[in-house]
Amino acid sequence: MISHEYIEELVRRNDITDIIGRYVQLRHRGRTPTGLCPFHSEKTPSFVVYPETQSFYCFGCGAGGDVITFIKRINNLDYVEAIKYLAAQAGMPMPDEDDQVGRLRSRILAMNKLAARFFYDQLNQDTPQAQQARGYWRGRGLSDATIRRFGLGYAPDSFDGLQNHLRSKGYTTDELMASGLVKRSEKSGRLYDTFRARVMTPIFDLRGNVIAFGGRVLGDEKPKYINSPETLVYKKSKAMFALNVAKKETSRRYILCEGYMDVISLHQAGFPTAVAACGTALTADQVRLLGEYADEVILCYDSDEAGQKATARSLGLFAESPVKVSVLNIPNAKDPDEFIKKFGSSAFERLLNGSSNAIEYKLQKAKADLDITNPAQRAEYLKQAIEILTDHVSPTEQDIYAGRLAEETGVSKQAVLTQLASLQRTKYRRKKRQQQKDLLNEGLASDIRIPYGTMNSQQALGAASAEQYLVVAMVKNPQFIPQVVESVKPEQFLGKEMQSIYQAIVDCSQKQMVPDLTTLAMRLPEEQTNLLAKLLARSYEIPIAQRDVQMYLERIHRTQPQSAQAADMNAQQMEDYLEQIRRKKMGNS
Repeated sequence: MISHEYIEELVRRNDITDIIGRYVQLRHRGRTPTGLCPFHSEKTPSFVVYPETQSFYCFGCGAGGDVITFIKRINNLDYVEAIKYLAAQAGMPMPDEDDQVGRLRSRILAMNKLAARFFYDQLNQDTPQAQQARGYWRGRGLSDATIRRFGLGYAPDSFDGLQNHLRSKGYTTDELMASGLVKRSEKSGRLYDTFRARVMTPIFDLRGNVIAFGGRVLGDEKPKYINSPETLVYKKSKAMFALNVAKKETSRRYILCEGYMDVISLHQAGFPTAVAACGTALTADQVRLLGEYADEVILCYDSDEAGQKATARSLGLFAESPVKVSVLNIPNAKDPDEFIKKFGSSAFERLLNGSSNAIEYKLQKAKADLDITNPAQRAEYLKQAIEILTDHVSPTEQDIYAGRLAEETGVSKQAVLTQLASLQRTKYRRKKRQQQKDLLNEGLASDIRIPYGTMNSQQALGAASAEQYLVVAMVKNPQFIPQVVESVKPEQFLGKEMQSIYQAIVDCSQKQMVPDLTTLAMRLPEEQTNLLAKLLARSYEIPIAQRDVQMYLERIHRTQPQSAQAADMNAQQMEDYLEQIRRKKMGNS
């Protein structure tokens, strides 16, 4: 276990503003640097760094914590690896510690490297199986140079070929199972290779480590594709195929493809910024990752129904991203690989340069199945088009496309703009109502609207709010801890999350530790760390005095009967409970 003293020194040597500034372009707004959140896509900065408390919080997605939390999330590391990273930044030697998870992660990466070499060597054996596998890759139009560049290979038709190879290198059964390269039969209990009789594509992380594999059968057997399971080194929702190659290019225009083969073909054809999402569908984490390297992303999915659905879904994910997104229409071919084989790289380059922006694509899709000479269908097209123009579209773009819609449909531009404004107001009200529901589900009493004229509900919600400010007071001013601990027990708190945070503060105090965010983050799950970071962020510039602490304590004590009933309630149950109190109060009045 790494000592608390070491962690404190590590945090002191790694100023959070400096560290985060390497990943996020920060601008100072008063005393607090702000920027676009690296953990979700956004166009308006909601990510704030608090130098005085060495913490951060995003008011958009709720991510928060200290410098260690940030490094864990931004680099997809576990706790010990984040410590190692920051220790290297600060020039601090690591203390002696038993890092079993870290060692296993290193062993898996080493196994994956050996497996990739094994599959590549098997592809180049002088056997009928290997010849068939080479014939598959060459039949897809890949050169030997491309096969070498991407480390493409072949998994032989054997239940233990790779397994025996890795055992000969000293790897244990537990390590083989943890790598995902080997599985255990539910019937016989015997181990077998995950990939057999398949051409193999290794997947690399940004540092060039092999983290996973994709395998495809040579014929049409099912399942056609098998991918590595998630492991300590592979989280498919956060990985991008070929991004380790694309990131080396000076071009900031990326081509997002549907599959690995499309990417490999595009690289061979001279388009080295082609990438693909790992997993079955693009994720918000992958959009964020792309945004670190790309200024423009061209969606280049297959032209079939599945590809069109993937395009629509991806456009939604990019809606909040600062990345410019456009859509490639591939005529007379089902995918970019087929198009390039038919018409060549120059023709594909012209397609890229003429790709439609997201608004154009959506409007074309809306219009495609409608006959706008028919009044009813023209009205339907207008309805869909106006819906599109209210979704993350700038006022300038709205004005331009309103004019175009007026020309297409014969409806005045002013009428289109009036409908646009009306729908935007409706969406804004709907969004505000949803935000209230979301805040309620977070269990944050300070955000819950208190029904008027209901004294008991006000007291109960006031106690919940007091609990939050009390916790903040103890973190910001540890001198208040003895007074609070003497007056309130953890089980007297209304919410279980606040109970846990309060208990962690008490534990730290008993061990003579300062209960700052770094210390507490070591003892709390991510959700509670985020909550504490949020509370600290909201009260960043609010001074809390002795009289405030006394008031919070009095509020908690005044509502003990309510607290006893509400102790095990979730947010919705608490709201229902408070509604019952309100009705009872009204009935007695």
